[in-house]
Amino acid sequence: MIHTMRWFGPNDPVSLMDIRQAGCSGIVSALHQIPVGDIWSSQAIGERKRLIEEKNGQYSPLKWLVVESLPVHEDIKKGLPSRELYIDNYKKSLKNLAASGIKAVCYNFMPVLDWSRTSLDYEMPEGSKTLRFVWVDFAIFDLFILKRPNAEEDYEPETRIAAESKYQSMSSYQLSVLTNTVLLGLPGSEEAFDLNIFQSLLDQYAEIDDAQLRQNLYHFISQVAPVAQEAGINLCIHPDDPPRSLLGLPRVVSTESDFSKLMKASNVRANGITFCTGSLGVREDNNLPGMIEKFGDRIHFVHLRTTKREEGTRNFHEAPHLNGDVDMYEVVKAILKEEKRRKKAGYSDDSLPMRPDHGFQMLDDLQKKTYPGYSAIGRLKALAELRGLELGISRSL
Repeated sequence: MIHTMRWFGPNDPVSLMDIRQAGCSGIVSALHQIPVGDIWSSQAIGERKRLIEEKNGQYSPLKWLVVESLPVHEDIKKGLPSRELYIDNYKKSLKNLAASGIKAVCYNFMPVLDWSRTSLDYEMPEGSKTLRFVWVDFAIFDLFILKRPNAEEDYEPETRIAAESKYQSMSSYQLSVLTNTVLLGLPGSEEAFDLNIFQSLLDQYAEIDDAQLRQNLYHFISQVAPVAQEAGINLCIHPDDPPRSLLGLPRVVSTESDFSKLMKASNVRANGITFCTGSLGVREDNNLPGMIEKFGDRIHFVHLRTTKREEGTRNFHEAPHLNGDVDMYEVVKAILKEEKRRKKAGYSDDSLPMRPDHGFQMLDDLQKKTYPGYSAIGRLKALAELRGLELGISRSL
């Protein structure tokens, strides 16, 4: 695999030199400053590329390999008439990225929220901190902070009772932290969303069910994937995180069946997958090695992380990369077998870009402000473990 890390741009507290010293040769980045739906110009792309590569003559070279993410405008997800304009802009951005040498573009199709957690500083037994999702806490936000209409229908009676009891005991500060944590998953903007605005965004999906969101996704991919294929760039959708419905919103990229339907919606290789083992691994019914074997030809980007499902609940937390519910040995072995298959078949992309996802906040990083899940030392530890696992499996093959 090609070892990469995500870099959020010049304001990222983790520098390009940090990533280089971790042993990476690839960078995963995006132009977060460009409003969602606008065209990514060749000039803006070139500026980011030059920034990433400016020290390549002096140090080990870095290359911008993957865009994560080129966001999909909400009008496309909602299937509004204005979607055609945004789809056209998306095509132009893809062409500009391809002309700059980018080979893979990650995107997602999650409505309103990008990813969801209820704690960003869950303390592990050894004192490091990680991300966690607690179902009762999410219910507190939904039922008693947001007060979404008819939200009680989405929770079991015991969950509602537990949520109300815990809500009554929480301080205003604790409620504020929970609110800000849930709303952190809003993609494409650095603005502070108040609850009324957030509810209005949810209201716009009131008439969009699972079937309709799928059709909107299939319309989008049938338009853009052939353009990507012709330009020589691969699209790779990120699965839902977590892979279940939240806030009454449909989720349509959570299972093997979801992937099968999406791949058929545009039968070109550029219509592909970001294989995120953490997101998919939250569901016990997802057979990750089997999915790699089935969809291997369409996997263009890999996120390696694992979560731990907390027994008897819908809770989960990010786990050490080799010790969670994901069988990382079997996953990495399946990926390496797919790479060997590609090499034998003469593929130009026989090595998959991989990044260690959601590292723990630990050691010196506990005293620093970092992007949740993207501290330097935690990802360095994860990459070291994954690199060792990869080498061992590769030698055995």
